[in-house]
Amino acid sequence: MSDELAAERARRGAARVYEDERIRVLWEPSLCIHVRNCVRGLPEVFDAESRPWIRVEAADADRIAETVTRCPTGALHFDRLDGGPQEDPVGETVVEPRPNGPLFVRGRIRIEDAEGHLVREDTRVALCRCGGSANKPFCDGTHRTNGFIG
Repeated sequence: MSDELAAERARRGAARVYEDERIRVLWEPSLCIHVRNCVRGLPEVFDAESRPWIRVEAADADRIAETVTRCPTGALHFDRLDGGPQEDPVGETVVEPRPNGPLFVRGRIRIEDAEGHLVREDTRVALCRCGGSANKPFCDGTHRTNGFIG
């Protein structure tokens, strides 16, 4: 993610930024459906019970970057500030329907609205398939409470 894009998302209140001299982690709460891959993968950095809940100083940048890339929703992203490798999308786009849940999509993703306006470009998103999300086309976790089977 470019510095300009990160700054724009932070300015709009879309992202919260956690950083030190090695890595910047951006979290977009509106995309987070609490899959908790981050918490399970690196609990010393990602602790939902603490404030701040992300402590980048608690692990090395490689481990943080690896954990962030496991976020299936794109709610977490990183920028390496230490010259380490940036996130690259996978070669081909992959769509994984989750049991009774969203579509997890990985790859080079470009989402446009009905008028052709860009909604989001990303490497990972969770798309609603239950129809109940208040954040369409993105999943907001409503499938857990509306009885969606699929």
